[in-house]
Order: sequence, then C-alpha cells, then structure tokens
Amino acid sequence: MIFANHAHVFPKEIFENGTLDHLKKMMDDCGIDKAVAFAFFPRDSWKDNAPTEWLAKELKGQNDIVGFGTIDFKSKDLRAEVDRVADMGFKGIKLHPAYQQFAINSEEAFKVYERAEELGLFISFHCGMHWYRLADVRPILFDEVAWNFPKLRFSMEHLGGFHFFHEALAVMCNNSSNPENPTVFSGWTSVSDRDGLSAWTLTREQLETIILQTGEDRSIFGLDFPYKDTPYIQYEMERYRTLNISDSAKEKILGGTLKKILGM
Repeated sequence: MIFANHAHVFPKEIFENGTLDHLKKMMDDCGIDKAVAFAFFPRDSWKDNAPTEWLAKELKGQNDIVGFGTIDFKSKDLRAEVDRVADMGFKGIKLHPAYQQFAINSEEAFKVYERAEELGLFISFHCGMHWYRLADVRPILFDEVAWNFPKLRFSMEHLGGFHFFHEALAVMCNNSSNPENPTVFSGWTSVSDRDGLSAWTLTREQLETIILQTGEDRSIFGLDFPYKDTPYIQYEMERYRTLNISDSAKEKILGGTLKKILGM
C-alpha cells in the first residue's frame, strides 16, 4: 500500500486546484492508496477562520484521507488548540515555523509540543529555509524539541533542503539511541532533482545516506500537494524505487513507516 504524507488541502475559493477532489485525482494517477491531508493555516482573509474544523467536515466518510490539524498561534490557549485537533479525531498536526513566524524553541511552541506529546499526536514540521529569520527556524533547533520531549514523534519535512540537509541529518542521528521506538523522522517531500538543484533538492546520494545512517524505519514519502503536480510525484516515486537501498526500505518510505506511526 502506498501511503503518502504531506498534502495541503483548501476550500475551492482559496485554492481552486487544491481541493480534496484534486488530491484524489492525483492519488489515482500516481497509484497512491492513502494520504495525509493538512488543514490550511489560519488566515484572516477567509470568511470562516476555522480550518481544522473545515477539514474535519470535509473528511467525513473518507476512508483514503487521514487528517492533520493546524494550530492558531494567535490563540491565548495553545494547549486547547492541540486538544481541539485531538478531539476531532485527527492523528497529527502540521506546523510551519517560518510561515507561522514562531521560533522552534520558543515558550509558546513548547506548550504545543508538550500537549501533543501527552496526547500522542504526531507533528509534521516544515524544515528548512522559507523567507523568515533563520535564527528561529534552523533545523538544529529540532534537537531541542527531541531533547525536551523525548516521547514526541515528529518529522522534519524536506529534511532541511539543499541548504540545511546536514543539520537535519545530525538531529536524526543524535536522536537514534532507541531504534525500536524512533521519534524523529525525515519527510521526503519536495526533494526532487528533476529540475536541477533547487532550494529543496536532495541528491540520490543524500537520500541513500539518510537510510545508511538512520536506518530503514525513519523516512516518509510526502506529496506537497498542490504545490507539486502529478508528473513531479511520479518522477520522485520512481527515483525512490531505483535508489541503492533495500526493497524493504523502499516499502517503508512509500507507506510502511507512516502506517506504523499512525497506527493504521
């Protein structure tokens, strides 16, 4: 079973090609059985600024889409924000420190991590440059998250990209003392070399190095829908299948590890 992480979905009035129907079409075209869909981030311009609630309604009766909520960092009660995600039956949270403009190791963010750890929620973090103060979002700061919340499971999506790959890999390797119950994962999302070396490209050698140094059970395939299209995803899935790694590692990257994390 192909089970992909990291699809952003939107109401049609916000992103016409980013709806659940468009995501399902991509999944069919790529042979993907299940996907994790993220609620969009709160925005003042939307008429009903409750994206997690919106996604919960959209996913009723859907068997092939798993929902992750988002957190409004303007809220006065961040722990309650996390409770709301869990109460809706979601299995995780999407956080984007640069876009949401919070420091990874800030007091406010730690409130979110603490409650997510208590509730067993998985967090998918954007990891890497994104036009915000680097001192607040450098991947090395995720080591502080792992250190302070040793039972919190999370993925570093994009694994730092072209600029910060080695920092993110160091965080993974530094938090590998319990291989039977890993907590820090790499998100293989938007890391293609199809169009040359972009800000997010990871080379075949780097991808193989992730498996060599961190094992087969800590890497997760992601879509970055709707920002990446069907040909991009098809290319990247084929690239993963031709890496010089074991067949079992490929199966885990393309769904096995995510299935285990989320208890599917």
